[in-house]
Amino acid sequence: MDIKNTLQSFSTMTYSARQQFMVQNGDWMLQEMLTHIGSPDTELRDKLIYRTFIDILSDNLLSTEQIQYLFDTAISDDFLYLNIGEEMTDSVFTRSFSALLVASILAKDAELLILHDDRLQIFFQKIGRFLLLEKDTRGYVQDKGWAHSIAHGADLAAMTIKHPKFDLQHAPLILHALKLVTWKDIVFVNDEEERLINIIEALLDRNYSEEALIEFVEQVFDKFEMHLVTQGYNDAFFSGRTCTLNVMKTLYFALKMNNLAPKLQNTIYGQVAKWLKLGA
Repeated sequence: MDIKNTLQSFSTMTYSARQQFMVQNGDWMLQEMLTHIGSPDTELRDKLIYRTFIDILSDNLLSTEQIQYLFDTAISDDFLYLNIGEEMTDSVFTRSFSALLVASILAKDAELLILHDDRLQIFFQKIGRFLLLEKDTRGYVQDKGWAHSIAHGADLAAMTIKHPKFDLQHAPLILHALKLVTWKDIVFVNDEEERLINIIEALLDRNYSEEALIEFVEQVFDKFEMHLVTQGYNDAFFSGRTCTLNVMKTLYFALKMNNLAPKLQNTIYGQVAKWLKLGA
């Protein structure tokens, strides 16, 4: 069977036909979907594989064992961390769409609570590494579709925080990655800021300390001073400064519109105003 034709056919099946197909061919189909999760063929990767993963999770067409298998495989070095640190290669599609798959599995597990606790805890301890190590910042790639690994990594981090078994003691590692994600020598142009601030909003939803987030924001802006002391005014400073200010301004308005964390708002406002003035 060809996976592309199979998924095209699967998308037109009734629910009962899908159930029957999964009983007979589910393991094979899941393995093929994983094999091709990073395909440069945007129709296969994005429109068929990813959407089918969403459908079968939403419709409860997977066994507990299959969900665990997908999770264990997708978070591995051969998927979520495949060749991480590479730039401008197709490996980004495997990492990026593995991140989306893991986020979808975590959203489902938040309802079912079926994933093995020990595997979850290992994952929770390591999740900050993804945004920290990812260097391929491309959004839309000509002829291959969306890579968007930073945005998908942000989605995964936010969904991780929302998981009921996530311990907030792991939050500083995610915040550390968030602090440095804007210093990758580019300025985001594909609404990555909107996705990144979901991390902070997820922490606030979990009643994470506003004081700890104020300290995080102060550290974010301390990075400006540190860069100037160590490297001076160079291209990396200006891209990092602009990218960071864009994220912080987006966070400020999100907090303000939702009436959240007034002290955090004030801290962000003061720092942004200071650095905008210095940059004028």
